[in-house]
Amino acid sequence: MDFTYGRTMKLLLRTLPFLVFRLLVYVGIALGWIIITAVGAGIGAMVGAVGGSTAAGATVGGLMAFVACLGILAFLRRYLLYMVKSAHIAVLVEAIDGRALPAGQGQVAYGQQAVKQRFVEMSVLFGVDSVIKGILRAFNRLVVRVANFLPIPGAAKVAKIGNAVINSSLTYVDETILGHNLRVRSTNPWETSRQGLILYAQNYSQFLKNAVKLTLGVWGLTLLIFLVLLMPVALVVWLLPVTGGLVPLLLTLSLTWAVKLAVVEPFAVTAMLQVWAKVTEGQVPNPEWEGKLQQASRKFGEMGAKARSWEHRKHDDDAPQAAGGTL
Repeated sequence: MDFTYGRTMKLLLRTLPFLVFRLLVYVGIALGWIIITAVGAGIGAMVGAVGGSTAAGATVGGLMAFVACLGILAFLRRYLLYMVKSAHIAVLVEAIDGRALPAGQGQVAYGQQAVKQRFVEMSVLFGVDSVIKGILRAFNRLVVRVANFLPIPGAAKVAKIGNAVINSSLTYVDETILGHNLRVRSTNPWETSRQGLILYAQNYSQFLKNAVKLTLGVWGLTLLIFLVLLMPVALVVWLLPVTGGLVPLLLTLSLTWAVKLAVVEPFAVTAMLQVWAKVTEGQVPNPEWEGKLQQASRKFGEMGAKARSWEHRKHDDDAPQAAGGTL
């Protein structure tokens, strides 16, 4: 692997104030999730009591409330990506490059300001991130399609399983490309992301090797966290006057989600940021791989158009200031 566990932990500890911030944000969301689920279970229990099935009513009510919270989280995704995830990446990039970091909660403000400088608006960051994800998936499909023709018995089935794992690992790759924007102090996030995708493509096997291993590790650790939390949560729910069969499971899932996003995923992202810095050092985008990305995804060509549009907009915004300065 192109990172070390020891250095990854040291880098994370340098951003401890941001880790605490992440923990507060995600645990706070999880607690809200738990409260809403519990309220839903309570309402369901009261409705179920009328029909003589309190436990079933609690289960249905809790499940409906849990699903409603998933919709709320989908709505919050842009905010979390802009103000939490990407801001932490900005601080991690500075740490990896050996720069001094602000102390205390100043790290949070520093990271958020860096993201605003590079992406200007939340919608821009979310749009860039969505396009990166789509292009990575398209490129991945192109690679796996080649694997399907390998003269190995069962290669197609193995490729499908591997594809599922690889697609999951791409979340760390796209966040690493966002980190590339922050590292080079991008003034055009569309063009810098486009160049980052080319750098990824020309080194894809190296990146995927690390990303897949990290993904499998994250899955295993998340399962362990879930099993550790399940028993105490089940005990607490059992002590309540009204319980539903699925409620302990739903509550444990909420807490596991919070711990995963607050602590486990930052480790994987920090590791991948190290991989990016090591693998791409001294490299420039290869036109041959640019052509392959053009072939793999129509969105890659659209990204070039968005990059040119961004430059035109910047020029138009700067023109009045320049004109004003000459008067």
